[in-house]
Amino acid sequence: MSHVGSPVKAYDFLLKFLLVGDSDVGKGEILASLQDGATESPYGYNMGIDYKTTTILLDGRRIKLQLWDTSGQGRFCTIFRSYSRGAQGVILVYDITNRWSFDGIDRWIKEIDEHAPGVPKILVGNRLHLAFKRQVSTEQAQAYAERLGMTFFEVSPLCNFNITESFTELARIVLMRHGMDRLWRPNKVLNLQDLCCRAIVSCTPVHLVDKLPLPVALRSHLKSFSMANGLNARMMHGRSYSLTASNNNKRNSLKKAKIIRPPQSPPKNCTRNSCKIS
Repeated sequence: MSHVGSPVKAYDFLLKFLLVGDSDVGKGEILASLQDGATESPYGYNMGIDYKTTTILLDGRRIKLQLWDTSGQGRFCTIFRSYSRGAQGVILVYDITNRWSFDGIDRWIKEIDEHAPGVPKILVGNRLHLAFKRQVSTEQAQAYAERLGMTFFEVSPLCNFNITESFTELARIVLMRHGMDRLWRPNKVLNLQDLCCRAIVSCTPVHLVDKLPLPVALRSHLKSFSMANGLNARMMHGRSYSLTASNNNKRNSLKKAKIIRPPQSPPKNCTRNSCKIS
């Protein structure tokens, strides 16, 4: 997973997903249903691997997906092992009209756990438009996915149903697992109150919130909102904080110096009898 930080960019995150399943389950149909993106491999050769890119929008962030369709034939198992390295997500595809393809998911999961352990996976039942020929029930596939801790989708490339949704959900799982959701979490606005608090805190230092002509309850909410969301008030006003702290330290040191000043002897011309050196 990579995060692009250039000023002008076409995407915010780049993820590599593998489409895994037996042959003739419709993985190529899923890729063909995507209208955008390139179809040429970045390595310049395919060797039985179909490649497609697409860009999705997730919570205001552009996610570019590199989708690799590994062939389900046995002679391409070594290719799958090499391409599984560096993958951030796996899409397990079976044909709802082919019971044998659903039973083969266990074999693919073993391959994934061996060569790409810990990679997030989702289960996709393809060719929903052929539901009248169904051999795998939705309830059975859903129970199987829940038992293995996977999200389950039934898709149809012909109707463009749940194709983008399945990719988006897998991208969300991958980014949340890597902790990248914190990058866009402060940009989420849940209600109008949060929007107003963010606008005030973004241009007001924390130590000046108490001076705003607002009710006490609202001022305390603004302070807690600033501390919880970690907005850029510190970065904007960090220099004033440091100067204030340094001035306070100097004043405190001067006060301490005055307090611990050593006693002085009385002048020679002092006529008071009470002036004695302790």
